Amino acid sequence: MKMLTKRLSFIAASLALLAAACAPQTAPEAGPAAALAPAPAAGACGGVAARPLRDVCILSADDMEGRMVGTQGGARARAYLLSRFEEIGLAPAEGGYEQHFAVARPMDLRERASLTRDVSAVNLIGVIEGRDPSISMVVTAHYDHLGIDENGEIYNGADDNASGVGALLAVAEHFLANPPEHTVVIVAFDAEEGGLDGARHFVANRPAGIGEIAFNLNLDMLGYSADGRLFAVGSYHTPELVGLIEAAAAESSIELLAGYDRPTENRRDDWTLLSDHAAFHLQGIPFLYLGVEDHPYYHTPADTFGIIMPDFYLAVVETAIDVAIRAEAMLPDLEAIRQARAAPPEKD
Repeated sequence: MKMLTKRLSFIAASLALLAAACAPQTAPEAGPAAALAPAPAAGACGGVAARPLRDVCILSADDMEGRMVGTQGGARARAYLLSRFEEIGLAPAEGGYEQHFAVARPMDLRERASLTRDVSAVNLIGVIEGRDPSISMVVTAHYDHLGIDENGEIYNGADDNASGVGALLAVAEHFLANPPEHTVVIVAFDAEEGGLDGARHFVANRPAGIGEIAFNLNLDMLGYSADGRLFAVGSYHTPELVGLIEAAAAESSIELLAGYDRPTENRRDDWTLLSDHAAFHLQGIPFLYLGVEDHPYYHTPADTFGIIMPDFYLAVVETAIDVAIRAEAMLPDLEAIRQARAAPPEKD
């Protein structure tokens, strides 16, 4: 689960103290962080055969230095993703692959009241044009993470969210091999940690030529679940998606469950606004968010490639592709829902 504290206290999340503050509600059985293998260097990932796993390995390697927005590690991750966009044949959006923007970040992560400075951030956007380009599905995952803390510990972010990016690239490869009826936009967001800034900038500054955005599929934390469960969030807000989730669950080799999207007294049990899909939801765009519950490695230096569960993760990637296929097929219905939400209320 993407806990509320992830969004409300980025500064604290960047420090090791957050590990204690954000203990999961039900901690699965897991070995101590000290027992985990250290994160590999990116060059050591070539022996990882499955491409989604190799992408996760490379993005969460120590070389990437935790991929914090505005850092050299973030720039290295971006360069790698650009090479992957080009390798698989993703076309750039109008204006190019890179969407630049600035975000305010604290100058001293140890002080909540620290002065801020503007940091350069970059979303990466690829487009697979459909036979009907008037409407589109936007598939998203954030590539940034928490960087390096004051003690020199790297927050590698293998599950959060190199795992989502690996699945994002796999979804892109599927639609490039199987051209969609409607346009599919592939976006790797920067600056998710600390305020969903990349998603908010994209929604407010949509590139030309992608039609109306009818649906968002957001992928965030897919690689570790002690009980083998993946959650699809969003059908409470768009009940028409219940059938899609049920059909995908029936075909999936892992347990896919709807949930964590209803208003509740415990705000940690409602993930509606806790990842990049929130920016789409607030504009009335239907969404589904695929993710696992929080675990002991969440927002700690122990979130390395060593915790990723290969069989589970690859099954999740296949499920994400299946969900994307089903959503793309029902885009006209989802666009009608979006339009109905955007229409002004009828006067009596």
